[in-house]
Amino acid sequence: MKAIQFSRTGGPEVLELVDIAVPEPGPGQVRVRNQAIGVNFIDTYHRSGLYPLKLPSGLGQEAAGVVDAVGEGVDQFKPGDRVYAGAMGGYAEYMLAPAARLIRLPGDISTEIAAASMLKGMTAEFLLRRCYPLKAGEAVLIHAAAGGVGSILVQWAKAIGAIVIGAVGSEEKVELARSLGCDHVILYRDEDVAARVKDLTGGAGVSVVYDGVGAATLEASLSSLRRRGLLASFGNASGPAPAVEPSRLQRGGSLFLTRPTLFDYIATPAELAESAAALFHVIETGAVKVEVGRRFALADARAAHEALEGRGTTGSMVLIP
Repeated sequence: MKAIQFSRTGGPEVLELVDIAVPEPGPGQVRVRNQAIGVNFIDTYHRSGLYPLKLPSGLGQEAAGVVDAVGEGVDQFKPGDRVYAGAMGGYAEYMLAPAARLIRLPGDISTEIAAASMLKGMTAEFLLRRCYPLKAGEAVLIHAAAGGVGSILVQWAKAIGAIVIGAVGSEEKVELARSLGCDHVILYRDEDVAARVKDLTGGAGVSVVYDGVGAATLEASLSSLRRRGLLASFGNASGPAPAVEPSRLQRGGSLFLTRPTLFDYIATPAELAESAAALFHVIETGAVKVEVGRRFALADARAAHEALEGRGTTGSMVLIP
């Protein structure tokens, strides 16, 4: 089968298309024939070495397709079932995943939409519903509001009834962010984000900032919070966020800072199922619409990473085997 692997860390150029044997499922495992593969910023962290992996390694943490074979002891899935698989090695024609980490897809959720939305959508779910349970009427700042996670966060926050302030990096993304549901959009390269947020909120600041950008936005995020507000710094799109002294949180108004990751919020099968069900609900009801911004062939994974890190993309990207 064809798969993407890398034997050294670095830029997109380290990604290689290789031929390897189709893996056989072991006890408790399922083999999935991938139909669509999700491309996420965490994939670039693995590729660059920011999140180290044992090399050589496959890449990608999610794909959706059809069950091709099951290992010993697996009775909840059978060949032909449509599933989403969250496991390392998704950039391939076939992948193995523990049966306990598979999600059966509802009939109206395509494999492409699942691959484009599950990791990003479950990230939005835990941020909005569990990390900081956002309430109607609260003001929120969402960075990269037109991106993969950001576009879902904006729609979901608006469905909750929040006052949504989105920050984007280009004029082209301003209208998209508004169309997704942002009440206000800040062009962060041209405006002082914190000053604009304070102006929009009558000087109070927002209850929560969801920040997947990292280094470039940390200080603006902290300065945008109201007294006792919370910053959820959940990504490193511009590089890892710098260290913060506790006294900075005190000076800002007894602020809270967390650096959460999705996998601590879907650590058990029950948590995984609950998060997926909440995401399926908002998609099926139309509260959240998932845009597949770009599609690449599996062989073009390098180009997909170049586009992602160039921050010129909108919505989600998928690889097609």
